Amino acid sequence: MRLRADIFVSALLRRVFASGDFAAVEKKGAEEAGAIFIRQHFRDGLETLYAPAPQTAFDDGQAGDRLFEIRLSRSEPEAVRAMLERERRFDSDLWIVELEMEELGDLIPLARNGG
Repeated sequence: MRLRADIFVSALLRRVFASGDFAAVEKKGAEEAGAIFIRQHFRDGLETLYAPAPQTAFDDGQAGDRLFEIRLSRSEPEAVRAMLERERRFDSDLWIVELEMEELGDLIPLARNGG
């Protein structure tokens, strides 16, 4: 069974704050099963967008986990906003979480080809 979206986001925020960095929820989605998108802001003004990985990225034992892929890497904020707007039109129940930190480390699970 997959961890609820609201609990995943809450734990993510706590971990970011505990590391001394900043995080905020830009858009709150469906509490139980909303898709989660993560915007990572860098000091140089660029952003990386992490999105839910497709089901093909999951191994056999990962069906209930949350897994992310890099959708845009170190891109202009306008490109990230445009992609998120397209996603919002497709799924109004999604979450958007913003992180201001240079390195994510193991903060979110990435698909093997996700960076």
